[in-house]
Amino acid sequence: MHAFDILGDPVRRRILELLADGEQTSGAITDVIRAEFGLSQPGVSQHLRVLRDSGFASVRAEGARRFYAVEPAPLREVDAWFGRFRRFWDQRLDALETELARGKRAARTAGAKPGTEAGKTDPSAKGM
Repeated sequence: MHAFDILGDPVRRRILELLADGEQTSGAITDVIRAEFGLSQPGVSQHLRVLRDSGFASVRAEGARRFYAVEPAPLREVDAWFGRFRRFWDQRLDALETELARGKRAARTAGAKPGTEAGKTDPSAKGM
């Protein structure tokens, strides 16, 4: 299966989001997925198996419990693929950052008159 086939499923994406926060037991994952998607335990197990078989997740046994963790290598491959397209949004993000900084600067200076601190009124402006 191709990485985007794996990531195209919302349940598998959600499982990876949970695993991004750290190792999780299969029971904890099942509880969240069951609540959010209404899937049964066997249904969640199928998604965990797909993630494990495709290399996106690893599992370790500790007694009867199974702990799942995200595996970064396939995600690096996805990131590398997106790298070809990153230039399309990086420029826009840089422009957004510039506009946000201009807006903050304008808000700070709009509240202050020359020679006064922001937010304080100039006594001479009241006609004194």
